[in-house]
Amino acid sequence: MLTISEAFRKFRKRLEVSPSEEQDASRRQQVLRSQLRDTLAVKRDLLMGSYIRETKTKPLKDVDIFVILEDSEQSYAQGAPDQILDLLIRTLAPHYPQIGKRNRSVKVDFGIAEDADDHIFSIDVVPAFEFGRSYRIPDRRQGGWITTDPTVHADLATAANAAFSEQWKPVVKMIKKWNDYQGRPVRPAFLLEVMALKLVQPPWTGSYPRELRQFFASASESINDPWPDPAGLGPPVTARLAESPTERAAAVVALQDAEHACTRALLLEQDGRIGAALPAWQLLFGPHFAKS
Repeated sequence: MLTISEAFRKFRKRLEVSPSEEQDASRRQQVLRSQLRDTLAVKRDLLMGSYIRETKTKPLKDVDIFVILEDSEQSYAQGAPDQILDLLIRTLAPHYPQIGKRNRSVKVDFGIAEDADDHIFSIDVVPAFEFGRSYRIPDRRQGGWITTDPTVHADLATAANAAFSEQWKPVVKMIKKWNDYQGRPVRPAFLLEVMALKLVQPPWTGSYPRELRQFFASASESINDPWPDPAGLGPPVTARLAESPTERAAAVVALQDAEHACTRALLLEQDGRIGAALPAWQLLFGPHFAKS
């Protein structure tokens, strides 16, 4: 039987993106980028989101691509978000039968079963225009275009990880795996990462269980705070929750339940009941958390 420390080290390893997943993601990105460039006036493109911030967990469900368009396409930036997203759909539909429109992107679904190993399931394509040193992207929920900069988000994650003895990203991955396994009570998942920038602070204690319990306790008390874009550009990351009291209340309850579950598991370990503590942790995080 594993010790709790061994189980969490194994859990951390299981959440890491494998080389074959990276190769699959790279191949699919390159093909999609080429297809876009054949039709659209693309200035350049870049990876964004949790994949490039290295806070993406397994399975590697999706990867985000920022497609930065040339100034000649600026007329779209004056129109409704649906106009540019519909353009992307028309461009990619001949190549991919499963395409859906999201709030800020177009999702290209590769039709891969979620139990398939070492494959990405989809790519989210986000159209963007350069706006000084930042970018403008469509936001259907806001009814227009917003300013953002994914490179700032990536830099903040890297700095937080370095300050936390290279353990901040693993902790965030565990938190996001909890959210995924529990049915995503906190949306967007990026909100958890933003909260962790403030709530998961050095020094690293050397204990994943205690860091996780502390995060859930603090997050349940502060999720109703505004939580602005850490780049200081776009709308608050809590904009979605602010619109839905029901979702906001459910998120608070889920975080409180997670804290209580962590406390129970820690007490079981304290009492020497490792055989009961390991299943308790697995109930929180799902089958990626190994009991043996």
